Amino acid sequence: MRVLVVGGGGREHALCWALAASPLLDKLWCAPGNPGIAEVADCIAIGAEDIPALVGFARDNAVDLVVAGPEAPLTLGLADACAASGIACFGPSRAAARLEGSKTFTKEVADAAGVPTAAWARFEDSAAARAYVRQKGAPIVVKADGLAAGKGVVVAQAVAEAEAAIADIMDSRVHGAAGASVVIEECLLGEEVSFFALCDGETALPLAAAQDHKRVGDGDTGPNTGGMGAYSPPPVFTEALRDEVMARIVRPTLVEMARRGTPFRGVLFAGLMITADGPKLIEFNVRFGDPECQALMLRLKSDLLPALLAACQGELSTFDLRWESDASILVVMAAEGYPGTPRKGTEIRGLERAAQLPGVQIFHAGTALTEDGRLVANGGRVLGIGATGRTLRDARDAAYAAVDLIEWPEGFCRRDIGHRAL
Repeated sequence: MRVLVVGGGGREHALCWALAASPLLDKLWCAPGNPGIAEVADCIAIGAEDIPALVGFARDNAVDLVVAGPEAPLTLGLADACAASGIACFGPSRAAARLEGSKTFTKEVADAAGVPTAAWARFEDSAAARAYVRQKGAPIVVKADGLAAGKGVVVAQAVAEAEAAIADIMDSRVHGAAGASVVIEECLLGEEVSFFALCDGETALPLAAAQDHKRVGDGDTGPNTGGMGAYSPPPVFTEALRDEVMARIVRPTLVEMARRGTPFRGVLFAGLMITADGPKLIEFNVRFGDPECQALMLRLKSDLLPALLAACQGELSTFDLRWESDASILVVMAAEGYPGTPRKGTEIRGLERAAQLPGVQIFHAGTALTEDGRLVANGGRVLGIGATGRTLRDARDAAYAAVDLIEWPEGFCRRDIGHRAL
């Protein structure tokens, strides 16, 4: 098969790394890719949101399967454009991608499907939103309704903090058009888990769970980020809990999406809170998480390629996937200044030595090569240091041993990834 992966971050590097191991693969491209991805795929200079160019390339190069990494191309209609050209695309249609593109849409689907989730209200007027927050009190959650690159959520511990978030999102438009309206939710208490299921419109196949670390600092301190690390499997997420999530959250959502005439195909990412009353939905995403995808791919025993194809072709009912019993971990190394304005252009050395440690796999997220061949930082989250081990502690020790071999004074990472389990 000839496969095109869309995107250029750590998640896409993990997907390309897993796909490159498939005996079914004949040719692998990634658009736009990055220097790490270039080791396993041919990178092409097409932006992830340039839908016409992506479909044109796929058509001209007889691509059998397009795999969408990030959410933006899906919300822009990549899957629809591929379908119109007769090309299989792993990912939902534009209409179904609203599960991530609109917090309001997700809440409406959840309510219609009877999915347990936080109480909520939507506002297009910032004064009304502030009045609601004053009425409800804190802690309370403020979310930009649209796509905000994983940064449009504020868990406010005080009313003043919630009001400031509303002002930033709605009045100052720090997330652009995504902040034209906000969804304000009750604050759920418990342990957060990221759970993934492959979907073909009718059937959902459970994948695995991971636990992300959103805040920038050790001990879950500081501002939210796109994710500073992840590990899998989280001990809190038992098989019984997985079965409950499939029965109460994932399958009812698939039924409701089909009822609306927008069947969901692709990977459904359920952000969950494991509360005292059971699992509740925080939000849906319509793609693999980043950095959770890296942790999952490190544990996947089965061939990824036929699984993605089965989701496209409606054949998941007869499909199964196998997972390693080993634990995996992913430690993000970020550039100085992240999640604010990251410092770019600083040189990174020592990756080859770090990658030689047993069980270690390094994923590139925001790197670039200079004209003279030096590897430099080119984003906020720059590297993902992955490792597997018989236990989570073994995996964590291997990952941090690799981190310590990397020569990059301007980079930093959290030193407590996996702390909830350990």
